[in-house]
Amino acid sequence: MNNQQPLGKRTVFLDETQNRGTQLPRRTLLRGAGAALALPWLEAMVPRTARAADSPTAASESADGAPVRMAALFMPNGVRQDMWTPEGEGRDFKMSAALKPLEKHKDDLLVFSNLWNQASKGGDGHYVKTSGFLTCTTINKSLGIDLNCNGQSMDQVAARAAAKHTPLPSLELGIDPVSTGVDTNVGYTRVYGSHVAWSGPTSPLARELNPRSVFERLFRAAYPSKEAAGRNMLLLDRVMDDAKELKNRLGASDRQRMDEYLQSVRAIEQRLQKQQTAGANPWTPRAALKVEQRPPADRPDEFPDHVRLMMDMIALAFQTDTTRVCTFMFGNAVSGRNFSFLDGVSGAHHDTSHHQNSEEKLKAYQLITEWHVAQYAYLLDKLRGMQEGESTVLDNSMILFGSGLRDGNSHSPHNLPIVVGGSAGGRLATGQHLSYGKDTPLANLYVAMLNAFGHETNQFADSTGILPGVLA
Repeated sequence: MNNQQPLGKRTVFLDETQNRGTQLPRRTLLRGAGAALALPWLEAMVPRTARAADSPTAASESADGAPVRMAALFMPNGVRQDMWTPEGEGRDFKMSAALKPLEKHKDDLLVFSNLWNQASKGGDGHYVKTSGFLTCTTINKSLGIDLNCNGQSMDQVAARAAAKHTPLPSLELGIDPVSTGVDTNVGYTRVYGSHVAWSGPTSPLARELNPRSVFERLFRAAYPSKEAAGRNMLLLDRVMDDAKELKNRLGASDRQRMDEYLQSVRAIEQRLQKQQTAGANPWTPRAALKVEQRPPADRPDEFPDHVRLMMDMIALAFQTDTTRVCTFMFGNAVSGRNFSFLDGVSGAHHDTSHHQNSEEKLKAYQLITEWHVAQYAYLLDKLRGMQEGESTVLDNSMILFGSGLRDGNSHSPHNLPIVVGGSAGGRLATGQHLSYGKDTPLANLYVAMLNAFGHETNQFADSTGILPGVLA
């Protein structure tokens, strides 16, 4: 039973209090005078953390002054490996069957072979490879008490670099709600399977699942109101007071998480203060957001419609320059998503990926892979159709698409299926299939992408340097 415990003139809804800490319900909110602020992940709670935007460095621009954007699209369950790798190398390559939907974007692509994520080689088949996809670190094996990815995801390194340039440092999007509970087959909390973006070791970022909500966030950012900002500041101050009082009731590990959280919320305060100060924030959208672009209020019932709307929102966010960093998950790890809407498929993606070399399942596995690639191609089409001077938004972007494992049957993190579309304002040497020596670190690609984004670095996670052949 929940007990409502007063905190001054406001309230926070708590469960029973234990010896040193407080056990909180999964959807605990700090509430103050009509405001509601979701807490971060505390012990076994679903993560709900704000974005950190402290100490940003300069972000990159293309030769014509357009901003460079970065997105990472995550597909669970791997691919049918014998139909993925292109024929030939360098610029003289032929698209594979799985990559056929990208044929018209061949000159916009970098296709990679023999990259692997060493940090995800142990553990289970899915959770380590999902939460570690963009961090290139090994997550703690956990039932929910010590959730920790032991790093920061590559997209959030980029987000810090670009945070001062845009109203939203990053967007985290998905389709499936956060999975909870423990996968007893492998002994990991399912929360790990719901996140690829981590602002810090214990801070997975909450994803937006409703396209309409994404649009409204973009619209509010593009057309802020000073009066609304003032009201939001007042309410934020009140719930921040509640958070500080709550912190004193928590155990040591949760107090550390709350410290990280409060630092992140201060970035929200800074943006609100800018909105209150006339002329302090010179940002304006690079393209207009129109009410008629707004998706329906309810999340689509049909999975393909839902995915397409999310692709539209990524394109709109990049076109308007509301954010320059985005992640999107087509599905959670071990999702039961059924793909029977495709002719020739009669079951779920996860189950189909465990094909055991059944020809029927392999055919369905390939159809599911091609469908995901086609959605990626749809996003590239949208971005290519958005003109920016002499270039396009696609020209000024780099859109990564891939999975944390090669083959769903073996759960192998070797030779990952990874593609990047767009040249980041001419900084990437696109139009190539780049094949490397066995087990070249995936983190080397991330180092190259961060440099193309304008964040100069020689190191990320277990990288050994910048991946050769990527930068122009």
